[in-house]
Amino acid sequence: MQLASPSLHPNVEKFLKEPKKMLINGQWVESASGKTFETVNPATKEVLCQVAEGDAEDINRAVKAAREALNGSWSKMTPSQRGQLLYRLADLIEQNAEELAQLETLDNGKPIRETLNADVPLTVDHFRYYAGWATKIYGQTIPVSVPNYFNYTKREPVGVVGQIIPWNFPLLMAAWKLGAALACGNTVVLKPAEQTPLTALRLGELIMEAGFPEGVVNIVPGFGETAGQPLVEHPDVDKIAFTGSTEVGRLIMQKAAGTLKKISLELGGKSPNIILPDADMSRAIPGALTGIFFNQGQVCCAGSRLFVHKKVYDNVLSDMVSHAQKIKVGNGLSPDTEMGPLVSAEQFNRVIDYIDIGQREGARMITAVREEEALKQGYFVQPTVFSDVTDDMTIAQEEIFGPVLAALPFEDIDDLVERANRTIYGLAAGVWTQNITNAHKLADRIKAGTIWVNCYNVFDAASPFGGYKQSGIGREMGSYALELYTQVKSVWVNLRG
Repeated sequence: MQLASPSLHPNVEKFLKEPKKMLINGQWVESASGKTFETVNPATKEVLCQVAEGDAEDINRAVKAAREALNGSWSKMTPSQRGQLLYRLADLIEQNAEELAQLETLDNGKPIRETLNADVPLTVDHFRYYAGWATKIYGQTIPVSVPNYFNYTKREPVGVVGQIIPWNFPLLMAAWKLGAALACGNTVVLKPAEQTPLTALRLGELIMEAGFPEGVVNIVPGFGETAGQPLVEHPDVDKIAFTGSTEVGRLIMQKAAGTLKKISLELGGKSPNIILPDADMSRAIPGALTGIFFNQGQVCCAGSRLFVHKKVYDNVLSDMVSHAQKIKVGNGLSPDTEMGPLVSAEQFNRVIDYIDIGQREGARMITAVREEEALKQGYFVQPTVFSDVTDDMTIAQEEIFGPVLAALPFEDIDDLVERANRTIYGLAAGVWTQNITNAHKLADRIKAGTIWVNCYNVFDAASPFGGYKQSGIGREMGSYALELYTQVKSVWVNLRG
């Protein structure tokens, strides 16, 4: 796909002028409190619009609507009918691709080339993938050893699902969660991140246009403490699915424990990206750049620790810095922008603090800071590469969630594996080598949910994604996601006369 013009789509201009309400029981309504909050364009710091601010009362209304839909029209639909609705939704997203891409860029800051060519198409693929699964959720017959009994299993929906999505891929993360949940027959209360609510709300309009029954999907924008927490603690919510930081994930586990809710968590990472001396550098260096600077480094699986063999370390870093300083940073709506702003003032300050910490702890920043007046208008942080990093430094251990790379040399493979695994996280890793034996050995030994060999940030709706250790619980995407949104019922039948 290519953007026809950098000017805003007429539908985007119209959407931003209309009051942004919440979707509850098929109706667009104000918050119970009447409160609103601002959503801001991070490239300009300008307010885009006011959005209804949900709280516990709104969450309660949404959960009630979801429960009524689950017990009513939604459960009476056949799997084929559910699948057809998901196909219809995918078609509508595809038809409105340019509009959705621009909204995502305005609200999040990411380049339009990414929203138009990655975020929106992957969203479409995701809904189509799970539309196909709606008719293929099978039980089993069990060859039990008890005479004269027949035993079989059924997979049934978990029920009402609370889904809390992050701000780094707002539309795509909504699709990751909604697709599987709806294919399995659940109903949903979706809480988008307060920084980026717009594409979720536009998606809600398309969901209703597709013909989903009222109450099947409810969308309540708001803040974590006042909307997210009531959703997690609500006694009539059967499951919580969350994507975000490990710190917040721990809090959600604690709050969900009060009602023993099922949970799935896709959390943070500090992923190692490893370049062996035999790597094809024409692929490894661009791959390492993509691994850390894609989406401004605001990616849970970002390759933020670059382990480079000592033989090629100096040359690799020289090339990395040269390429990094050529990255076009600017307003995401510009077609030639390669890296946009960070999402908010809070995130900007967080990343700047980590850069300062890295320098104070003795790491050396080897990228030059370019003084560009236009970048002062937004929350821009330029591509940053550190050398002289040690494994115990803060920037080598904590998730920064920004365009900051820590480069670390290595010599011994066994030592490398131990160092790569020396973190609380285990989300992803990259390996660059032309030696297939080393590739497979490292893939076996690195404790991470996804290993990319001679590539990075490759995703498909059919392939599972999730973390080891404190990077999460459960797997999204692929057939594995169906396990997150179904529960197994065992049925025994006495065959004696």
